[in-house]
Amino acid sequence: MSRPLPPDAVVAVVVTRHRTGPLHDSLAALTKQTHPIAHLVVVDNGPDQPAREVVEACGLPASWLPSWHNLGGAGGFALGILHALAMGADWVWLADDDGRAADEDVLATLVELARRRGLAAVSPTVVDAADPDRLAFTVRRGLTWHRSRAELAAANGADGELLPGIAALFNGALFRASTLDVIGVPDLRLFIRGDEVEMHRRLVRSDLPFGTALGAVYLHPRADADDKPMLRGHLHARDPDDPVKRYYTFRNRGFLTAQPGMRRVGVAELPRFAWYFLVTKRSPREFVRWLRLVRQGRLERFHRA
Repeated sequence: MSRPLPPDAVVAVVVTRHRTGPLHDSLAALTKQTHPIAHLVVVDNGPDQPAREVVEACGLPASWLPSWHNLGGAGGFALGILHALAMGADWVWLADDDGRAADEDVLATLVELARRRGLAAVSPTVVDAADPDRLAFTVRRGLTWHRSRAELAAANGADGELLPGIAALFNGALFRASTLDVIGVPDLRLFIRGDEVEMHRRLVRSDLPFGTALGAVYLHPRADADDKPMLRGHLHARDPDDPVKRYYTFRNRGFLTAQPGMRRVGVAELPRFAWYFLVTKRSPREFVRWLRLVRQGRLERFHRA
């Protein structure tokens, strides 16, 4: 049997659930890329409201993978990545269903930069879809938080094309297949929240070169609604209003901060969240709940919410 994909093939992997409108826009941006996409894999965590028609109408060679067991973002990307690798992908391009490439050259820019600089993985700069001058996810370098593209570029100094050691992995990041052999796939147990951080942790510890391409842009809804200010806005605490998201955020953070490479972060989180819940919110009950969920994560008790 011949190899199903051509040499040096890029396979795009998208995870979706009950969001056919944003998915349509995301896939439309993929079809316009100047660098060819050999195949598209869409993992559908909500086949009770199937996205199959959107996938089959996109114009790319595609596989629709329905999962009647909701795998979450973590399991969805794990399944999609493994499917892409099994097909013979040399590159895997990851995207969620609520983001999209800003122009037709995003993939070409990522591939060229990864080849020329020998990168194991590279992501575009993820910006607020409603205000592309702002970052969708605030980027911390040292003790400084950057909220705009201009701040990020200025802080990077003379290198105007690559921000090393930082990447948004599930929002347009391009991986070599050999990189995924080293770092693995997302951890199904995390379900949602923290799965991307855990993959980033593994990528950092692998000592493989990676970064963010400053010349490639990916549009995504701004994602700071869960970050609640404290100490007059000098610090923040991630405290989602949605109880399900809150459960996974706190529990998974407990697991993450117990892992090699993140333990010092965990030491700093206790006083920060103690101040947030006891002083800013004045809610001892919520602080006790936070402690319980963090401990649950540290003990690797990954029960679903």
